Amino acid sequence: MTRKDVPAKRLALLALVAALALHGHLAFAQNVAADPTAIANSYVEAPHNWQLWFPAAASPMQAKIDWLMQYVLWIMLGVVVFVAVVMGYAMWRFRAGRNPKPSTTTHNTLIEVIWIVVPCIILAIVIIPSINLIYYEANDSDPYMTVTVTGHQWYWEYKYESVPGLDYTSYMVPDNEIQPGEIRRLSVDHPLVLPVGEKIRFVITSADVLHGFYLPSLGVQKYAIPGTNQTSWTTIEKPGTYFGQCNQICGLNHDAMPIEIKAVPLNDYLAWTKEALANYTDNTVSQPLSSPMPRNQLADATR
Repeated sequence: MTRKDVPAKRLALLALVAALALHGHLAFAQNVAADPTAIANSYVEAPHNWQLWFPAAASPMQAKIDWLMQYVLWIMLGVVVFVAVVMGYAMWRFRAGRNPKPSTTTHNTLIEVIWIVVPCIILAIVIIPSINLIYYEANDSDPYMTVTVTGHQWYWEYKYESVPGLDYTSYMVPDNEIQPGEIRRLSVDHPLVLPVGEKIRFVITSADVLHGFYLPSLGVQKYAIPGTNQTSWTTIEKPGTYFGQCNQICGLNHDAMPIEIKAVPLNDYLAWTKEALANYTDNTVSQPLSSPMPRNQLADATR
């Protein structure tokens, strides 16, 4: 083979790679067209072994919560280190072997002023960003859409206020029915499908006992209280699958109330709503309380 043959072979290789990439892109596009939530499977935010911190933030709300948590943690670390150093120095400097005759000093005006003023300054440093975050979380005005979330023993019900008639239940997939790609104790039969980049308002309530609507990667944490409507909101930054759970002990099958969210682009969400209206009719029948939450047998538009 001569050197003149090398560029030709490189061009042929590049053409082959491009053809494979184009084929994969077209196949992916066909899958999305057939299943509007297929794109959500490209990113999955689920708990993993030895996880010690929050999951990766997927919304501006959670990013602010994560920042405040680290901000306060570093302040706490500084206080703990400073107090430990002062205590260590005091035990060394004023030990009995070095001070056989104890001091009778009982007051020091400067020190007393310092230990009052410094904690007040630290509290101000912590409380200002905390109040800003509280106001940010409370501002659920002008949402793109509202979803009413109702907790039941032991499943969730989602009612899309902007899509009349779209009201369905979501049950955990039993352990013996887990399919490839599903996660034990987290995957559900009918996920909550939401658009990416839009402000989503949740109205959270309960039909029986206290439940907890907790989405750790989206910055949502509200109790579902019978007879009371709690509100929260979020904006999902990128397509993917996100998980949450009921974190308020609500009875025997408390651990069987996971929350699965499929976040998709707006156009795919709009396409899904049309398909869901046709497939989720009468999907609000309660299961027996003693059952292990069997998989709903209705057609699932999100798979």
